[in-house]
Amino acid sequence: MRHLHVFFTLAFLAAVAHAKVDLVTLPARDSAQLTIYNSADMTLVRDGRALTLKEGENALQFSWENTLIDPTSLEMLPKGRPDAVEIDELVYPARVKNVGVWNVRSEISGKVPVEITYLTSGLSWRAFYMGTLSADEKTMHLEGYVRVTNHSGEDYENAQVRLIVGKVHILDEIAELAQREYPYGRPMTEPVLRLGIDHLAERGLERVEKMAFDMAAPAPMAAGLAGPKEIVKEGLSEYFLYTIEGTETIPNAWSKRLLSFDVDDVPVVNLYKFEEDRHGPVVVRFLSFKNDQEHKLGATPIPDGTLTAYRRADAQGHLSYEGRSSFKYIPVGEEAELDLGPVENVLVEPVLMETRTDSYRFDRDRDVAGWDEIQTFEVKVKNTRDVPVRIEIRRNFETQYWTLTRAGQIDQFEKVDLDTVKFTLLMQPRSERAFQYTLTTYQGTRTEDWDRLSK
Repeated sequence: MRHLHVFFTLAFLAAVAHAKVDLVTLPARDSAQLTIYNSADMTLVRDGRALTLKEGENALQFSWENTLIDPTSLEMLPKGRPDAVEIDELVYPARVKNVGVWNVRSEISGKVPVEITYLTSGLSWRAFYMGTLSADEKTMHLEGYVRVTNHSGEDYENAQVRLIVGKVHILDEIAELAQREYPYGRPMTEPVLRLGIDHLAERGLERVEKMAFDMAAPAPMAAGLAGPKEIVKEGLSEYFLYTIEGTETIPNAWSKRLLSFDVDDVPVVNLYKFEEDRHGPVVVRFLSFKNDQEHKLGATPIPDGTLTAYRRADAQGHLSYEGRSSFKYIPVGEEAELDLGPVENVLVEPVLMETRTDSYRFDRDRDVAGWDEIQTFEVKVKNTRDVPVRIEIRRNFETQYWTLTRAGQIDQFEKVDLDTVKFTLLMQPRSERAFQYTLTTYQGTRTEDWDRLSK
């Protein structure tokens, strides 16, 4: 541990900042647990140590210099012989920076396990995913990872890591509290006492902090068992707690990648979309799957992150890069559609073949008051890939008053909304196709005729 210094003192003179005090270095951590709330830059730390106490009054000095610990969140609880050990108070000596002292009364002598808890900032995590498509692109091997980054100023050795999915609300920023010159503002003439263990509620934290604080950690992996670490997922109301199996050492200024889940043969849908008004004159590839049991998922929501997609290119296991997409949080039962970006191996080219006007209507002054605009398009489609593809072609119109006739091979046609139609084509590998449609739009008073015809 580099920065966090905890000392056990045999005597304590609170009112004299420079009094001589005998200090004994506390033994190293026995355990640590980090519960990281990414949305609020906040981590709840549970630090287990064994104190060597003497019978009677004891003092424990805690320094948080060069860290992002919130000193107002410090608590200590005896985990062994609580009937014989009492934590009387936490004192912040006046005009002494980055130091707090616990007064401890013990009826026994010897080692007693305690747990020190506090909030810190500077620890964060983000999710990212790797999807490997099968050769026919009907299924995907989906791997989820989390990257934990430590900029808290403190090393955490052999720590159990827990991650909170969901947005929490706090009244104060932990980083700002950690960097105050004195825990409770300007220095005072008398030491400030900190009593009790209910400060989480006082500082405006939602119930999820209290729940995570009180939840027991799952048992570690049995010694000698091999295999990747897993993440245990537990529901906390609208939040989800991910507990990474085993322990990890996460030094300050380091990042570490941890496996979240590994699922094979997840059914997926590959879809190519062409819509000039939205994407321009290019075809965009989309990959979709559902977070449910049918797709071998659905145990918990999937945190937002970035998925990089590959495809198995041959029997030797070589991969080809297919694209990358960021996505938002996927609730259980919801479908994710990932935009993998424009492609060049599937082409759609609409060409205006003819345009004319017809069906004029005149007003009392013999001026043109209504007419039809008639446009004929040919749409050429080309699949240069070695697998079949499904292509959706959307055409948007500038009015809701229109009719359309079509010719050529189209697998599916539907009116999407008042001014949009969708053509769907299932293209075989290395194939080309063309179809035509004639669009008639009703202008001016001709919209009245359209109303009558559409009823």
